Amino acid sequence: MLAKRDSGSQTADVPHPLSPLTTAEFEANRDILRASGRIAETVRFATVTLAEPPKVDVQAWRSGDPVPRRARSIMWDRADNKTYEAVVDLVAGEVAEFEHLPGVTPNFTVDEWHDCNDVLKEEPRVVAALAARGITDLDLVLLDVWTYGHGVMPEIHRDRRLGWVDVWVRETPHGSPYAHPLSGLKFVVDMNTFELLEIDEAEVVAEPAPVMGEYEPDLLPAELAPQAVRAELKPLEITQPEGPSFTVEDGELRWQNFSVRLGFTAREGLVLQQLRYDDHGRVRDIAYRMSFAEMIVPYRDPGFDHYRRTAYDIGEWGLGYMTTSLELGCDCLGEIRYLDAVLTDSHGTPYTITNAICLHEEDDAVLWKHVDNLGRAEVRRSRRMVISFHATVANYEYLVYWRLYLDGTIECEVRATGIMVTTPIPVGEPTPATGTLVDERTYAPFHQHFLVARLDLDVDGPECTVFEVDSHALPIGEDNPHGLAVGTTSTPIRSEREAGRDVDWQRQRTWKVASATAKNAWGAPTAYKLASTAAIPHLFDPEAPQFKRAPVIGHDVWVTRHHDDELWPAGDHPTQSEVDHGMSRWIADDESLEGTDVVLWHVFGIHHVTRVEDWPIMPVDTVSFQLKAAGFFDRNPALDAPATVRATGHGCH
Repeated sequence: MLAKRDSGSQTADVPHPLSPLTTAEFEANRDILRASGRIAETVRFATVTLAEPPKVDVQAWRSGDPVPRRARSIMWDRADNKTYEAVVDLVAGEVAEFEHLPGVTPNFTVDEWHDCNDVLKEEPRVVAALAARGITDLDLVLLDVWTYGHGVMPEIHRDRRLGWVDVWVRETPHGSPYAHPLSGLKFVVDMNTFELLEIDEAEVVAEPAPVMGEYEPDLLPAELAPQAVRAELKPLEITQPEGPSFTVEDGELRWQNFSVRLGFTAREGLVLQQLRYDDHGRVRDIAYRMSFAEMIVPYRDPGFDHYRRTAYDIGEWGLGYMTTSLELGCDCLGEIRYLDAVLTDSHGTPYTITNAICLHEEDDAVLWKHVDNLGRAEVRRSRRMVISFHATVANYEYLVYWRLYLDGTIECEVRATGIMVTTPIPVGEPTPATGTLVDERTYAPFHQHFLVARLDLDVDGPECTVFEVDSHALPIGEDNPHGLAVGTTSTPIRSEREAGRDVDWQRQRTWKVASATAKNAWGAPTAYKLASTAAIPHLFDPEAPQFKRAPVIGHDVWVTRHHDDELWPAGDHPTQSEVDHGMSRWIADDESLEGTDVVLWHVFGIHHVTRVEDWPIMPVDTVSFQLKAAGFFDRNPALDAPATVRATGHGCH
């Protein structure tokens, strides 16, 4: 459930098929499953979310119609490690579906992350291993559990719910644990029982390095304290005396001509649904559903401390579960409205993330301007509507911003910050070629962050075709005697055999999602285009185990035919996966993509060649993409933007 937060806590139940589950519905789901006798006391909930109705049913729904409400739960039994999927009909109060999922390891949970840290600190072999390294104050120790990928996990434990554990040690009770890794020591754990299966130690262990890895002001050396090196910033206030220009009612945001439903799931975090534009009284579809479907972070260092780091942060943990509360003046600035989110713990019990989503407007400099030869000027300032949430994924933070603009542009920006993983280097040894020296005898390994955006665009309806648009120089000839002409070629992506596409900067390649049924005033299909600025190469050998698990990262753009159950491009359950159960399977039947309901997938991210300047805490690294109107409108849709007013009170003309 999403609840609106203003000066007080105001909750509104939303009678819409896509409304997230409420606290009461989460409780009912848990109680119905327990009462059914199908699950034992040893069963835990990995994920509980709304079982969204089929797209065609949602599109046909009208206010006042009955609302189907079903919850989907992924559960596992800690006693026998079996995984189950259940669908509960919350209206009928009964279990509608219940299925065993052989060979599936579901996502890890936040509960387990904390429990593993606590339980292992009571394990005598862990205590002894730490003492052998001179560590006896376990209150300073952080045991950070990660999931195992099939290609790197010990095969002897393949049938277990398996975790491996990093060891970090704070210098002070509130110091940064990630400043001090305990290199060359990993614990291998059965996550159902928290049994310590192995203590894995490197043959060569580097002694801890003397680093300055703190970032909180009271822990910094005096010469680095902010007041010692930087002049004070004067206050910067952003006010809207008449309040914001947007409204949120029953889960739907309205701003200028845009309307969009705001969803939230445990796996994706924020979801934008039914994004539409009111074009002079005609409400037009742009997108049905947009979210992040996977985030894959392979560390590109084969050393002992890093070869296991092949995180699937969305499929293995869930961005929603890792979403953090936002604070006015810290995370958000201006006239803010917040939405809470409700999720469940591993017992199926709901809890609330307050201020999970931030809504606000921002000034965005000039939108359009011209000064004519008479000195007359017309200026319109741009403004954007910002919808954001933040997720803390262990040592990293991901700050996600979806923005709507007055000219119809939709932008998605991700800012990565937090603390890099580092490793001490043995005395006298050179810095590995796979990282950057960032402190005394300490290097940060190179790594990559692949984000996969799922963009279900319905441009004036679901029937669309995707065109790959390339620019090229036309040859010198009778019609082009000076060699000046540049043309474009639009190539339709006809079937899923052609689904995987790549950025080509030399051709300024874009992808246009064009309506198969609607045309603009000038006879061209209405369309939106994807403008990619942050695609990165995968740089994997095709036989690499981690590439086989997620070949979706092998291309920058994919196009598939819409199916309600095709949501997760690295597979429904990528935890401990061996091969891909997502994109490569979906496109195997080579379905037609012309004039049908298509989904655009964009793979982009950060190729993080680490820098000294990223330590001890990383300034944001920003990546983004845009969806821009490309013939969707008949002319500049911001022609009627509200007039800009001078500071003196007169219009800017």
